[in-house]
Amino acid sequence: MLAFSGLIHAALAILLAPLLLSIIHRTKAAFAGRRGQPWLQPYWELGKLLQKSAVYSHTTTPLFLLGPIVGCTAPLLALFFLPLAGVPAFVSFPGDFVLAAYLLGLARFCTVASAWDTGSSFEGMGASREVCFSALAEPALLLALTSLVALTHRLSLTEVMAGLGHGVLVSAAAPALLLAAAALLIVFLAENARIPVDDPTTHLELTMIHEVMVLDHSGPDLALIQYGASLKLWVLGSLLVGILTPVRSGNLAVDLAAGLAGMVLLAVLTGCIESGMARLRLLRVPQFLIAASILATLALVLVVR
Repeated sequence: MLAFSGLIHAALAILLAPLLLSIIHRTKAAFAGRRGQPWLQPYWELGKLLQKSAVYSHTTTPLFLLGPIVGCTAPLLALFFLPLAGVPAFVSFPGDFVLAAYLLGLARFCTVASAWDTGSSFEGMGASREVCFSALAEPALLLALTSLVALTHRLSLTEVMAGLGHGVLVSAAAPALLLAAAALLIVFLAENARIPVDDPTTHLELTMIHEVMVLDHSGPDLALIQYGASLKLWVLGSLLVGILTPVRSGNLAVDLAAGLAGMVLLAVLTGCIESGMARLRLLRVPQFLIAASILATLALVLVVR
């Protein structure tokens, strides 16, 4: 039954991940007084890209193809190790949170290597920024997850999230939990190239980070990159939703509905953040990410003291 529940979560994530982008875009459109794009626009864009042919530079090697493939496959695999609030993961074992984190790291490495393979100094600049910022975001992610492990005294993500019910949010551990959630929110925005760290819609050369690394990809390769980005949005979002959604009823339908509602609210919150603040200057982004590590460290200190 537990494996079946995790399989349902993974299947829904695979199906609904692009819809998170629609919710973010529609929220931003509401703030701007516009109607916004159709709900299924991300799916139509993926379908249009899949119908096109890819164009490759003569300077690229097979490494160029590795970025889109691994960038989509790695977060897809991570889904099977992640619970959604009270819904257990498909695969669970002690230390699985480390594997999930470094599957995302593998996807990033292959994307960066693919950008370097083009030989473009412009894409190399974006790859350099991506590596720099990810080196600051990963400690915050691992410290936040470690604080949750220390709080629940459990080593698998399914057991950790199962131990974060309503009682924890109203207990003495609530401050540490909220600090970990704040750190994960910063990591969520940074890793998914959202404002205030990056703007996925920008084409201003001096500020592009993630988008500049995929400029030479086209057709099905670009579709894999975009779909992988939506999966990564779901993967990191499910960690945050697991902390802030205290529903642990034991009923699959209720827990699944609560988790999906949490994902919708997180997408709305992301749209509100992007509508209410501007993108940070590049020199300020490291400070923003270091603040996430500080918050996660404080959460760990509060738990173990």
